[in-house]
Amino acid sequence: MARRDYFYDPEAPSPNSIRPAAAVALFDSGGNLLLLRRKDNDKWTMPGGTLDFGESLTECATREVREETGFQIRILGLIGTYTDPHILIAYADGEVRQEFTFVYAAEIESGQLTIDDESKEAAWVPLRTAVQLPLAESQRRRIEDVMSYQKERRTFLK
Repeated sequence: MARRDYFYDPEAPSPNSIRPAAAVALFDSGGNLLLLRRKDNDKWTMPGGTLDFGESLTECATREVREETGFQIRILGLIGTYTDPHILIAYADGEVRQEFTFVYAAEIESGQLTIDDESKEAAWVPLRTAVQLPLAESQRRRIEDVMSYQKERRTFLK
């Protein structure tokens, strides 16, 4: 595998990189969460990626979703920020990145689902069962926060 995720692992290598990233929780009309199965670690994840020079984090989130899924989106809100120094990603090129991710909620404005070459499949998954898929522990934590966000939002909208 080209990537290995570490979650509070005493055997994890020391980080040598930190890059801001954005991930996005997207739902279909039935309330299912869009997840992508990555090629580099064979685990499921929300669409997202790292910040490029000259863009904001919301622009990053929008660009990454468009590149990874084909959807044009509108950001609805911030679900959480994740900067835990004990969550690391080691890449085959020697980079060991410390977690630094903002997770947004968004709605689809247009487009058709198409995946890029970073993923091997996409699925609309019922939110309550999403945490049962093969996920990095950091992703599991984020999806649990997405569940809380959705629950609070439904309560607020009533």
